[in-house]
Amino acid sequence: MTAATDAVPVTAPAHPLVQSLRDSLVVAKRNLIRMSRLPDMIIFGLIQPIMFVVLFSYVFGGSMNIGGSTSSSVYREFLMAGIFAQTVTFSTAGAGAGIADDMHKGLIDRFRSLPMARGAVLTGRTLADSVQTALTLFVLALVALLVGWRTHTSFGEVLAAFGLLLLLGYAFTWVGALIGLSVRTPEAATSGGLIWLFPVTFISNAFVDSSRMTPWLQHVADWNPFSATVQACRELFGNPGVSTSDAWPMQHPVWASLIYSVLIVAIFRTLAVRKYRSASV
Repeated sequence: MTAATDAVPVTAPAHPLVQSLRDSLVVAKRNLIRMSRLPDMIIFGLIQPIMFVVLFSYVFGGSMNIGGSTSSSVYREFLMAGIFAQTVTFSTAGAGAGIADDMHKGLIDRFRSLPMARGAVLTGRTLADSVQTALTLFVLALVALLVGWRTHTSFGEVLAAFGLLLLLGYAFTWVGALIGLSVRTPEAATSGGLIWLFPVTFISNAFVDSSRMTPWLQHVADWNPFSATVQACRELFGNPGVSTSDAWPMQHPVWASLIYSVLIVAIFRTLAVRKYRSASV
């Protein structure tokens, strides 16, 4: 009597990059589902930038001199690139708090027990935060149109500007991830994420013309990565605020924005993944 045995097919292990991408998308999906079940988190994330748009537009609009004009409508168009950039960078604090919360609850240890790429937990989290940031930008753009903001270039250039904004937001999210892994509580991550964001966003050309600053402060503002993205968006939107600075980032803002964002991702992703591995041991 003979016994027939079925051969069990052996599947080759996936390439490490494919496995990392697959795991990252799974983690991103998990975070997006969690966000969808917490609509108040999304709503409160929208309220703050909308308040900035309204307050800056109507409170400071008539007192700012942009290109020799004190018109509030001119300032609104000048302002919006800065508000968009501020919104995507302020998402850093939320990303850091979320990762710190996962660490505090032991979720990271559970992920670590699974056969998955180590960097996928952080990559998935940052991708999910980028989706939320894109939603916030979309709503904010609608509000900006309602208060009088307009673009004067092609649809492709407008999309390119929003692409640069999302890339900057994604880059700064990795800074938030590193902060979230370096502190003990979500509250500390939120505070730590906001402390450094205020000088980055306000020592820039986002809300005022940097040429009106003192020379040393103007130099800092002109080489600020945040300023490069703001200036690039103004050019791509066709909004007022063309820089007269000789600084290379202000003369080539699109390229400067791309280079800055890619460098920030490369540096802080490396540091965050290294911190994640040491913090999980």
